[in-house]
Amino acid sequence: MKILIKNIKELLQVREENITKVSGAEMAVLPKIDNAFLILENDIIADFGTMSNCPDGNFDKIIDATGRAVLPTWVDSHTHIVYAGNRVQEFVDRINGLSYEEIANRGGGILNSAKKLNETSEEEIYNQSKARLKEVMTQGTGAVEIKSGYGLTVEGELKMLRVIRKLAENYPVKIKATFLGAHAFPTEYKEDHSAYIDLIINEMLPKIAAENLADYVDAFLETGYFSVEETERIMESGKQYGLTPKIHVNQFTAINGIEACVKHGALSVDHLEIVTDEDIEVLKGSVTMPVALPSCSYFISIPYTPARKMISAGLPLALATDFNPGTTPSGNMNFVVATACIKMKMTPEEAINAATINGAYAMGISDTHGSITRGKSASVIITKPLTSYYQLPYAFGSNLIEQVIVNGKLI
Repeated sequence: MKILIKNIKELLQVREENITKVSGAEMAVLPKIDNAFLILENDIIADFGTMSNCPDGNFDKIIDATGRAVLPTWVDSHTHIVYAGNRVQEFVDRINGLSYEEIANRGGGILNSAKKLNETSEEEIYNQSKARLKEVMTQGTGAVEIKSGYGLTVEGELKMLRVIRKLAENYPVKIKATFLGAHAFPTEYKEDHSAYIDLIINEMLPKIAAENLADYVDAFLETGYFSVEETERIMESGKQYGLTPKIHVNQFTAINGIEACVKHGALSVDHLEIVTDEDIEVLKGSVTMPVALPSCSYFISIPYTPARKMISAGLPLALATDFNPGTTPSGNMNFVVATACIKMKMTPEEAINAATINGAYAMGISDTHGSITRGKSASVIITKPLTSYYQLPYAFGSNLIEQVIVNGKLI
């Protein structure tokens, strides 16, 4: 199918030559073409330019984008979309004054989700998860990383990863799978961490690798969860099976976890609500992408990632949703971009870069997603009429998306 999008008011994130990420001051630059055209052929971007150079030709579909912005679909590099049920009661418990730790100590939190998941059939988990996936696609997400981590048993983790694979097979959105068996310690291993890590390393990882179910390995590196040393064991073992680390770190405390992740070549370090000067120095010049999750900070009232400090230090930054049942029950990347502007003082240019090209880096898909570049995935957002793309974060409660095309398919 050959689609022409013409009379585009602003074609955003145009990169003639593909780049993998933007860092520091570069993040404030969002290349665009005014009064533009864009040609999508089957599942790739075929051509673009100014309307004065718009070619004639036979097109299966012509979309008039007068007054509208067009940009690459959002890349959401950190989600937990596959889960069972919800944790609505914990939402109310937090309003009534209970902390994240207090809820966890009462059997809530991750262990609550694990109990529900292990009691739910694979088919039902798939049906619940596909509804969430379809929703985020309509909200402009064209690529999404999905983690396991609510099984915490061999069969539960495999069940989640099989659901992720089935979603990837059945929907045009690009999906990467991350094994997060090290999300929390099951109750029976609370006093014997080493035994649970042995289970992850000796039983879960070999079976996951045998079925080729994951791209990345993750752990919740945090005080009260997985220590630096425990996380290093998991990263080392994951790498032996070809799984690159992508690690939860510095959500509540800074315990030199980022240094360990950088040492092990982590693709990304995610959360970073607490960031020290030492962490920033460690990240400089590394291959590791810092990822902020502002809607998590919003939902559970914790600090926001210090974006200004990190960008001023020359670092790159990506944005993702953390879509999960407990601390961020939303996969809306538009809200994430707006919240980054409003609460983290990122400019619209920085936030869009963080949610597209840098998000693609944090997912390992820079070659195919994250920018308007010939040969990349035909995945774009067409907005409603705007005075400027600045309206996307400004009108944070409005749905300003008119159409979404994911891998050449109209959603």
